[in-house]
Amino acid sequence: MSELVTGEAVALELRPARLPSRALAVLLDLVAAMAVYVAVTIVLVTSTASLDEAAQTALSIATFVLVLVGAPIAVETLSHGRSLGKMACGLRVVRDDGGPLRFRHALVRGLIGVIEILMTFGVVACIASFISARGRRLGDVFAGTLVVRERIPVTRTGFVPPPPPWLAGRFSGLDLSAVPDGLWLAVRQYLTRMQQLDPQVGWSMAERLASDLAERTGAPVPQGVPPAAYLAAVVQERQARESRRAFGSGSPSSPDPAGEGPAGVYGAPAVYGAPAADVPPVVAPGAASESSGGRRPVEVPEMQEVPEGDRPGTGFVPPA
Repeated sequence: MSELVTGEAVALELRPARLPSRALAVLLDLVAAMAVYVAVTIVLVTSTASLDEAAQTALSIATFVLVLVGAPIAVETLSHGRSLGKMACGLRVVRDDGGPLRFRHALVRGLIGVIEILMTFGVVACIASFISARGRRLGDVFAGTLVVRERIPVTRTGFVPPPPPWLAGRFSGLDLSAVPDGLWLAVRQYLTRMQQLDPQVGWSMAERLASDLAERTGAPVPQGVPPAAYLAAVVQERQARESRRAFGSGSPSSPDPAGEGPAGVYGAPAVYGAPAADVPPVVAPGAASESSGGRRPVEVPEMQEVPEGDRPGTGFVPPA
């Protein structure tokens, strides 16, 4: 990606076209121009056979200039930087500031293109494109233009898994003003790709990001909270604050327990060949122990089977 700064000090991220795609576009343009030139030449030769040799030579030169030089300039000007080959390859010519192409830019590119493309068979243009950091030939340098890609492959936006429901509202008192944007971006990228990483590598990255985030917020990571779950909960708290700031002081929507994602997303990585460690019970917020003041696990009652005779009737009779 190439960052261009407009006249309004707005940075544009554009992807410059490289030599292979540009060479293919120029080749298509030359084939189309040569086909038109040959057709026009045949028509002129048959229609001006009665003229003398000097007139025929003048017409040949005028045809060459109009078809191979003037036509590409007119096409690029009217189409705002898209010729036949560039449209086929998904390219466009723009100004250095990202603006649309004008006639003067197309004129300079076309006149210099006669020297570096037609007269030297593209050798000068290839060398200039190799040397330039953004793949520009001499015509682009003198005209102040850049060939960019219009068709950019769309990347899927990574899904950020929500935190566990028992962490909802746990970090509502954190001070997030000192967290830089670069750290937020790193946390978001990790959360969207953590299921693609090796478990051990992902766990170490989560611990490092959690320690950096805790250092910025001034509050340590709570005991027993997985680092990935801590990162997801803090990111959700930041999104909730931005939503309240943008849409009013309404209470943020509670997370959907069903959207927690697959089991083991925030769990510790499994060590193959080693006995499983004792996993502490899930602690529900607010369930404090009466004696020690700590938190006690939530007891889930066992499902008891109801006798067949005591089941309520539903009115449904199965078919024989």
